[in-house]
Amino acid sequence: MSLPHAILTALLEKPSSGLEVTRRFDRAIGYFWSASHQQIYRELGKLEQDGLISAVPQPPSRGQRKEYQVLPAGRAELAEWVAREQDPRPVRDPLLLRLRAAAALGLDGLDQELRRHLGLHRQQLAEYLEIEQRDFPPERAAGENRLQHLVLQGGIRMEEFWIDWLTEALGTEGAAATPARRGSGRAG
Repeated sequence: MSLPHAILTALLEKPSSGLEVTRRFDRAIGYFWSASHQQIYRELGKLEQDGLISAVPQPPSRGQRKEYQVLPAGRAELAEWVAREQDPRPVRDPLLLRLRAAAALGLDGLDQELRRHLGLHRQQLAEYLEIEQRDFPPERAAGENRLQHLVLQGGIRMEEFWIDWLTEALGTEGAAATPARRGSGRAG
């Protein structure tokens, strides 16, 4: 995924100002595609210059607030990108490389770091489950937000994987301490 496509997606979902786009990255899109506020503003300028988005005229105000909308060329670019073939990316996680290095060195001592990561993944899973409960109740599961829910479910499953894997790496049976997914019949 590229930042321009993430921004086009956000603007298609809802025309927004640069500040609103950065907030949406902080709250939602940033869970799977992160960018700094500076990168977002710089990319908004490029997308506007390339004729993929335009600023919607706003009533005069104290600030220079611009609200952007996606133009037909931006919609076409995003549709072409969505349909494009792309191979899965290899996993690049420093923790995996550190474990490999520790195995080669014959060193132990990563337990504290593994436990820290386990705690972080448990926190992230709890946050995702809270979002799922709040934004995707069972009565709306098959609604218009089905694809957004699938993205969230992918994040949930990734966190469940990391919790299981880290628990195994630590040689403990901490899986029982993982929050159970509501309505899925699965425990992490």
